Amino acid sequence: MHIALLSRNRNLYSTRRLVEAAEQRGHKVRVIDTLRCYMSIAAHHPSIHYKGQEIERFDAVIPRIGASVTFYGCAVLRQFEMMGTYVLNDSVAITRSRDKLRSLQLLSRKGLGLPITGFAHSPDDIPDLITMVKGAPLVIKLLEGTQGIGVVLAETNQAAESVIQAFMGMKANIMVQEYIKEARGADIRCFVIGDKVVASMKRQAAEGEFRSNLHRGGTASLIRITPEERSTAIRAARAMGLRVAGVDLLRANHGPVIMEVNSSPGLQGIETATGKDIAGLIIEHIEKNASASRKAPPKPKG
Repeated sequence: MHIALLSRNRNLYSTRRLVEAAEQRGHKVRVIDTLRCYMSIAAHHPSIHYKGQEIERFDAVIPRIGASVTFYGCAVLRQFEMMGTYVLNDSVAITRSRDKLRSLQLLSRKGLGLPITGFAHSPDDIPDLITMVKGAPLVIKLLEGTQGIGVVLAETNQAAESVIQAFMGMKANIMVQEYIKEARGADIRCFVIGDKVVASMKRQAAEGEFRSNLHRGGTASLIRITPEERSTAIRAARAMGLRVAGVDLLRANHGPVIMEVNSSPGLQGIETATGKDIAGLIIEHIEKNASASRKAPPKPKG
């Protein structure tokens, strides 16, 4: 197969591993900088150009689109879809999962476990917003934040009110969530491919920190998940429409709650913690599904 890997940096661990896994299985891979693609949007011959030339046809596209380039990256991906190319995760699913509020609303509609979440526009509603999520301690999150950036733990109602007012004063979009104390600074990353959780790891926050992101100094270790956690992760990925996803769960007293569904999950932490060849499993999934997709007529994407 001829595979395009949309990535801004070919030296990133995840990009390198996917190229390596595909080449080991006899495929040809081309790493393409998403922001250097540009498009001709035409009824009969939609095309993508790259560094001055029309790009060749690919059998499959693996999008590794960073949060900061979601809008342009999804436009490029959508163009591949219009050309009838199989994409590992489609543009609509990625856009859906990147919008924190929208994704929580979709998960809520499916009846999946979530932390109580509040969202408001007016500073007048702050006291009721805090009450809505059971009061402090509570977590305040920037909707545009990634890798734990823009996430604040407010220990008291007064501190929460001050932080929310400050964010609102800056016209920043935020949401407020109940703090799951019993998780003790740990979350579970479930790596979903297709309709299976192929690997899972526990991420533990560093001492004195509540955010368990590996980018914030958290540590990863192997964990055995429960059937309920496995089912929750699969249903969450399906609700987003993602074929490959990293689903982050917390262990609450009343069962697993979903923190986030990541459409471009990193491979380094999960491969190191579990010893599994996740990149190889992703390529295997593409082999099974890209050929079936070529037989079916392409569906237009909105």
